[in-house]
Amino acid sequence: MLLLPQSRLFLSANSNCNRVIFMGSKHMLLLKSTLTPGTHTHTYVAHFSSSSQPQFFSTHRKNIAFSTSSPRPISPIHRMTSGLSYYPRALMPKPRPVVLETPEQQVLDPEQLRMLKQKLEDIGIDGDACKPGQYCGLVCPNCKGGDSEEKSLSLHITEDGAEAMWNCFRAKCGWRGTTRAFADVKSTYAKMNRIGKVKQAFIEITEESLELEPVCSELLAYFADRMISGETLRRNFVMQKRSGNQIAIAFTYRRNGELVNCKYRTITKKFWRETNTQKIFYGLDDINGASDIIIVEGEIDKLAMEEAGFKNCASVPDGAPPKVSKKDLPSAEEDTKYQYLWNCKEYIEKVSRIILATDGDPPGQALAEELARRLGRERYWRVKWPKKNNAESFKDANEVLMYMGPAALREVIENAELYPIKGLFNFKDYRD
Repeated sequence: MLLLPQSRLFLSANSNCNRVIFMGSKHMLLLKSTLTPGTHTHTYVAHFSSSSQPQFFSTHRKNIAFSTSSPRPISPIHRMTSGLSYYPRALMPKPRPVVLETPEQQVLDPEQLRMLKQKLEDIGIDGDACKPGQYCGLVCPNCKGGDSEEKSLSLHITEDGAEAMWNCFRAKCGWRGTTRAFADVKSTYAKMNRIGKVKQAFIEITEESLELEPVCSELLAYFADRMISGETLRRNFVMQKRSGNQIAIAFTYRRNGELVNCKYRTITKKFWRETNTQKIFYGLDDINGASDIIIVEGEIDKLAMEEAGFKNCASVPDGAPPKVSKKDLPSAEEDTKYQYLWNCKEYIEKVSRIILATDGDPPGQALAEELARRLGRERYWRVKWPKKNNAESFKDANEVLMYMGPAALREVIENAELYPIKGLFNFKDYRD
């Protein structure tokens, strides 16, 4: 609104004009003026104050009379500066310019990512399954995904590898929490918060502290269906643990006869293990001092090998990766997924020949390749599982034992071939 000089606005309480309300309200009703157009005078009524004294304002050319009589009470807020709210334009604050800042790209720190994954692993979360900066779905280590084993746990690792956040979306669980590479774990369950600032010492466990029991008749029958005897179970210290309304198989991991870890498996194939414990081969004591050893993908396959006469067999603790990594090999400290190899290094170094009897599916073959990459292909041999039918082969050692018997499984191991080495060929590769 421009206020121009040399004109005077006369406000009279006794104005006899019809009223027009001059403010932004529901009372802005323009009434018919009683003045003739020739007077060049526009009459308005403004509700400025209750004073009857004339008030003068500057306007443009025309003399406009304002009456201060009010049809209803005026709010005190609207009576500021005698009823007229005015803010000089020069004093109005200037809006600050909007600056769009581009966030700085976070740089991945391999060392803190390694520490972060170690902390996740200690509470049962597979950090290797999630790439920094992305979200991934995993089976929750707290509720095991329910009966359907759904991947209800959402895990996110920041791009710099400094922090991880997770949340289980199962209504009966709801476990969520965060942790940083060099900080404590914070979650909704106190039992999950036992992570040290750098690396917590392994806890001591016993059969009593874990409440382990000898296997019951139902589990003996389950293993008998898989051609595994009670004697083999006893020699390998296979036990059981009650978990809610079901019984889980307890595979005890031992080093020099001492219990250092325990992995559980239900009949419906749910897996979990004790946290803050050593990660080693299952059956480590059975390969101690052996010149030839067999490495399989699961604990039951290790037991199957014993039924075929091979006690010099050990199983990896964590199963197989989905595929072979395209990245360069990490250092021993950063190789968290295969930490059991480095924890058992003194056992592996003495071995002359390693027979890889991993599963015949793509993950099993990826595991064989990852092991060979780390420990040297020149010592590795691999098995070829026999045909089940024209379309497929047997998957693993226990399948061969169940459907073909211990003699056939023994023959498979005895016919193992040297692991392929680039530039080195076998006589079978040539034709006459």
